[in-house]
Amino acid sequence: MSIKIHPSANTHRSKEIVVIQFNYSSEIVNLLKVSFPTRWSQTKKCWWIARKDFDYRKFKEVFSTIAEIIIPPQKDKSTEQILPADYLEKLIRVRYSESTIKTYSKYFRDFQSAFTDQNLDELTSTDINNYILGLIEKQKMSVSQQNQRINAIKFYYEKVLGREKLYFAVDRPKKEKSLPNVLSKNEIAAMINSTNNIKHKSLIALIYSCGLRRCEAINMELKDIDSNRMLIKIIAGKGKKDRYVQLAKSTLLLLREYYKKHTPCNWVFEGPNNKPYSAKSISNVIKSAAQKAGVKKRVYPHILRHSFATHHLEQGTDLRYIQEWLGHGSSKTTEIYTHVSNKDFIKFKNPIDGLIEDT
Repeated sequence: MSIKIHPSANTHRSKEIVVIQFNYSSEIVNLLKVSFPTRWSQTKKCWWIARKDFDYRKFKEVFSTIAEIIIPPQKDKSTEQILPADYLEKLIRVRYSESTIKTYSKYFRDFQSAFTDQNLDELTSTDINNYILGLIEKQKMSVSQQNQRINAIKFYYEKVLGREKLYFAVDRPKKEKSLPNVLSKNEIAAMINSTNNIKHKSLIALIYSCGLRRCEAINMELKDIDSNRMLIKIIAGKGKKDRYVQLAKSTLLLLREYYKKHTPCNWVFEGPNNKPYSAKSISNVIKSAAQKAGVKKRVYPHILRHSFATHHLEQGTDLRYIQEWLGHGSSKTTEIYTHVSNKDFIKFKNPIDGLIEDT
């Protein structure tokens, strides 16, 4: 074919677009105008389509018979990875978290790129299983990532296209039965006490004493803290569920000291320009505190939540209360901490004790 069309990702006035470049052809121009919400850029001297409105499959159907479509070689710029507008809109409409949207979008773009010459709507379960199997063999991806990729694909067929659940049978891996890592009470105390910054000290104490997820600490507002009832309301936690957690007296005292010094406006923990504290900042604060305290274990924000649940279980708190405080939908999720707690282990004497002489 003599006519070549070069679609490529670009930006225009801070807006993500797809630039359509080709040697002038009135036929191409007319088809663009009729088939797509196309605009002309005087500064770029080219036609363009808003990225959210660009449908690559339709683009191929319209132009593949009259022109050769040239895709840029850069993977992250490839139009093969442009999501169908209804996919992203649906993710946003059902109010998935920003993290989930980012993950699903990335994995579905990978899926699109693997089937550029096929209509996604006509793929079979065998096609999809072979795609996943190929990733496992080439990338050695984890069970968690495999499940996320499958979910991203299922979302398109079941939620976007509205097909029956389990429209295709995707082989699911067995979940790894790994146990959560836990810090001791002494290690938690050392982290808090070795931290001189009152903001950081309060942050660590709050996450641990309330069993919070990192995103819950980020999104917590001042109005969510009820010091009269000694409760904190967690708004729209995982699964978009609200719940109440206990506010410890020692944590409240730290928060009051922190508030007097930093006077946050809206969010309990604020970064620059009164915006919520970033996820990376929280991770850095907790890792730094662990280093100062001499903790040798790998420490990350969620380990404080695991430690909260385990320590409660070890001191005899009923599992049902722990489940409620953590916001778990099923008691089976909470039961994993029964395998970490030393509550039952300390009841028994190890048979080696008494066999070896004290040195």
